[in-house]
Amino acid sequence: MTDSSSDDRLLKLVSRVSGDTYLKVEEDLGAGFVRLKTAEAERRQAKHDIRRVEDIVIELLRNARDAHADNIYLATTRSDDIRTLVVIDDGDGIPEELHERIFDARVTSKLDSMVMDRWGVHGRGMALFSVRMNAVSAEVMDSAPGAGTAIRVLADCNTVPERRDQSSYPVIERGDDDGGYRIASGPHNIIRTVLEFALEEASPTVYLGSPSEICAALIERGSGYRPHKEPAFSAEGHRPKLVLGPANAADAVELARIASNLGLELSERTAYRVLRGDIAPAIPLLEAIETLLDDDVDKEREHEGASSFDPFKDRRGLKIAADDLETFSEALQKAFATIAGNYYLSLQDKPSIKVGKDHITVRFDIEKES
Repeated sequence: MTDSSSDDRLLKLVSRVSGDTYLKVEEDLGAGFVRLKTAEAERRQAKHDIRRVEDIVIELLRNARDAHADNIYLATTRSDDIRTLVVIDDGDGIPEELHERIFDARVTSKLDSMVMDRWGVHGRGMALFSVRMNAVSAEVMDSAPGAGTAIRVLADCNTVPERRDQSSYPVIERGDDDGGYRIASGPHNIIRTVLEFALEEASPTVYLGSPSEICAALIERGSGYRPHKEPAFSAEGHRPKLVLGPANAADAVELARIASNLGLELSERTAYRVLRGDIAPAIPLLEAIETLLDDDVDKEREHEGASSFDPFKDRRGLKIAADDLETFSEALQKAFATIAGNYYLSLQDKPSIKVGKDHITVRFDIEKES
C-alpha cells in the first residue's frame, strides 16, 4: 500500500469522525488559529458578499455590463418565499461548454483587467460563484458567443432576505449642478437598486418589469430591428441574437416556448395577450425618469408635490380586447338573470361596459314587468 493511499484512508477516517472541519483547514497554527483552505475561504467570502436579494440583482447587472451589453432586461417575480430574477443581455455571450463553469470560483473573462465601481471590485471571478452559493439555483438559460446571455436565479427570501417594501419607488430629484437626476430617498429595494445602477452607468440601457412586460419589450425591440445598424446573428453567424427571438414567434404557443427558453415563464394565455398588445412593454428606466419633463406630468408633480410624485406610475389607459368584453358581457347577463325573475325585471339591451383609465363601469338598462 502506498503512502498516498494511507493518507487518503486517514483523511477519510478523520473526516468521518470529525465532520468536514478537518477538510476546511490547510494548517493548524496552534492556540486556536488555523489557515483555511482556499475553497473554505471562498465559501465564507461568498456568504459575506451576498446578504440580500438586492445584492444578487446588482451582481447580475454588473456581470452583464462587463460583458459589453448595450441593453439589459431584468424580469422579476415573487411566488410565496421564492424570488425569481431573470437577466437577459445582448453582450458578448458565453460558450456552451462554459455555461456551468462560470459559476465556479475565480472563473472570469477579465484576465488583464478588473472594474472598480461604487459597489467595489468586479473581475475576481467571484460574483456568479457568490450568487450560486446563496441562491436556490442559478443557471445560464441560453447563451452563445456574440448572441447575448440569459441567466435565471431563484432565491429563497427566508435565507437571503429582501427589503419588505418592494412596491415603493424612490423619490427622484434633479441635480443642482449637472441637471441630471439623483435618488433623494426611498427603500433600498430592487427598484432602487436597478435605478441606481441605471443612473450610475451611462451604458447599458436597463429595463425592469414583469416577465410579460420584458417579453413585450423584447418583441418591440425585435420588431424595430434595423439590420443596417445591428447584426441579427452572433459573430459565428449561426446563432440568432437572444433578444430578437421573441419577435420571431409565429403564435402564442411558440412565444411561450421561446420565452421559457430565456427563463421567462408565460402561460399561453399571457403570451397571447403579449402578442395582441394588451401588455405594455417595459421601457428604459431612464426614459421613465424623463417623464418628469412632460407638461402633463409636471402639472401632476406640482399637484402631488415633489416628495410624493412617482415617475414610474402607470399612466397607460386600460385596454380590454373585444372578445374578452363579449365574454364578460355574457357572464353579466347570466348574473343578472339570478335576480331578474324575483323582481320582475328584464334587460332592454346588453349591459353597457365602459373601460376607463383605472376603472370599469357596468350599466344595466332595465324594464319593469307589470
